[in-house]
Amino acid sequence: MADPPFSLGFEEASTVFESATQNARVWTEQWAAAWLFCPNCGAERMNQFPGNRRVADFQCLTCDEEYELKSSKNRFGRKVVDGAFGSMCDRLAASNNPSLIMMNYDLARFGVTNLFFIPKQFFVREIIEERKPLAPTAKRAGWVGCNILLGDIPEAGKVFLVRDRDAVPKADVLEKWRSTLFLKEEGLAARGWLIEVMKCLDLIGRPDFTLDDVYGQEDRLHRLYPGNRHVRPKIRQQLQVLRDRGYLDFVGRGRYRLRFSE
Repeated sequence: MADPPFSLGFEEASTVFESATQNARVWTEQWAAAWLFCPNCGAERMNQFPGNRRVADFQCLTCDEEYELKSSKNRFGRKVVDGAFGSMCDRLAASNNPSLIMMNYDLARFGVTNLFFIPKQFFVREIIEERKPLAPTAKRAGWVGCNILLGDIPEAGKVFLVRDRDAVPKADVLEKWRSTLFLKEEGLAARGWLIEVMKCLDLIGRPDFTLDDVYGQEDRLHRLYPGNRHVRPKIRQQLQVLRDRGYLDFVGRGRYRLRFSE
């Protein structure tokens, strides 16, 4: 395997905290500031916001895209704990809603093992789960948090830069990022349907599929949108949008092919 175009290792910080969590936060933020490029425009390096900023951690000074870094020594599961539910819902419609940087690290190797971006256009109400209010005895009684349902984000919405300590070429990162930019032009409701149909295509599990394969996911879409009595016409409409946007190709006789697949 060729050496990556950047170091995967952390550098020792000048300040060492007693808390392992605080140390890991410093190491991961320093690494991101030193080595990350902007996947939206390709600009090298990003500006790190002051530590007291509540939402974003980094900003590209070329295209103004903002990013929030989440790091963990363990692989991310189907759910990722986030902040206040109300604030997250407000962020969904904001123009500066940050994209996510999801980093896994290994302290034994003292470096990054996995890192992927989640473009902000994949943040729709369907992937935000409201948590139960904190108990009356809690310090922040009644506070309501949320989870990001990472498992409900299509694979197209996970743009890897590092996968199992193997760096993905920058050109591939940029191409995959740009392949779903069309979602930004859709309203939240329309975007939600498109993303759910993209998830259905993931569940089919192969780049070549038929219309009947997608109809096989009809029950899942009924559960998500119980008020919609015309799911099959909606599926066909979303496939046409995805075709027109270059996400997939119609190859004839009810058959389709994804342009971007793992």
